[in-house]
Amino acid sequence: MNPTEDPSTVLITGASSGIGAALAHCFARAGHRLVLVARRADRLQELARALAGEHGVRVVVLAADLAQAGAAAALAARLRRRRLAIDILVNNAGVLEHGAFARMDAGRQQRLIDLNVSGLTAMLAQFVPEMVERGRGRVLNVASIAAFQPVPSLATYAASKAFVLSLSESLAEELRASGVTVTALCPGITATPMLRGAVEASAALSRLPGFLVADVDAVAAEGYEACMLGEVIRVPGLLNQAATIAGRAVPKWLLRRIAGSIGRSTLDG
Repeated sequence: MNPTEDPSTVLITGASSGIGAALAHCFARAGHRLVLVARRADRLQELARALAGEHGVRVVVLAADLAQAGAAAALAARLRRRRLAIDILVNNAGVLEHGAFARMDAGRQQRLIDLNVSGLTAMLAQFVPEMVERGRGRVLNVASIAAFQPVPSLATYAASKAFVLSLSESLAEELRASGVTVTALCPGITATPMLRGAVEASAALSRLPGFLVADVDAVAAEGYEACMLGEVIRVPGLLNQAATIAGRAVPKWLLRRIAGSIGRSTLDG
């Protein structure tokens, strides 16, 4: 699929900021039509105006909280009423909760699961069958390098991203002959509002060395490229790639000890 010759309609969740907004710019730059989804309609409208003005593409804004049960189905119904078929689905919406599991409010844990796991799965269930029926389509699921190993202090978040990676790999193989590709983008620490929020909540995270924090536009560009090439997994950054390879080679018990030492060092108190 050449984006300059065959513009598609791209639905991006969590599009109001961070990697989602950066991905919106990537797809708009290539001439694709966009459907932007997030909770904050005002932020989406601001981004839509910028994208339309800069790239001359059609942008539809739909506010939705995908952590709510039935939200994905309601969103799909709204798109059907508008007669908008989605060619590329970008599942970027997600939240991060940093802290000791035993001290974290159960409601925060549940919302993370509701959005990162249940919401993403519901979006796939709504839009992938239509892609398969048409015989073409692309999915980009934003996972994380945390998907490859346990991350004490980010236990539930890492587990949710491991789910996203596993589901993406399974679907990529299941749909191999269908004309639908599934890609998992697994960035490391990235300069986004999500990271800023985590740093504000934990002084220990502010001590992260700058070389570990990736540029959001560079991460989005890799995600866009991997999606359009139909790659199954893309890990942006040589350091992250090396860490992923090393993590697979290290015995599980040792990986847990190393991750535990690093994770505990990020906890305050």
